[in-house]
Amino acid sequence: MIETADPSAIDPCDEVPSPELIEGVRQFNSREFYDCHETLEALWMRERRSVRELYQGIIQVGVGFYHLERGNYAGAVRTMRRGLDRLRPMPHRCQSVQVDSLVAQAEQALQRIVELGPNRLAQFDSSLIPVITLCSEAR
Repeated sequence: MIETADPSAIDPCDEVPSPELIEGVRQFNSREFYDCHETLEALWMRERRSVRELYQGIIQVGVGFYHLERGNYAGAVRTMRRGLDRLRPMPHRCQSVQVDSLVAQAEQALQRIVELGPNRLAQFDSSLIPVITLCSEAR
């Protein structure tokens, strides 16, 4: 017998954000990128559904900024690209995270990092670091 998806099942992106996701977003927005990684990694490791890409994408974008703060150009660019690759296919809004806004902001920051190159990272305007928006309305 072939099993089919339960049509009444809730899309994980429509679920309310867990306290861990809310805390990880707060940490990201406070530029506590290491702590954000630790918080969201625990959530990501438990999750088996595709929404885990949201968690890992946020982690990787945050780790990219962590590398940037430490002057690690290659680590910043590589990790941010990986995170963006995970976030781009996501719905515009997932578990209240405004994914499209995060992607647009992170892409702009990444473009500037690449323009600066490894020798001018100190010139990066930190106001380009994204702020993750949580929306309460349904997607």
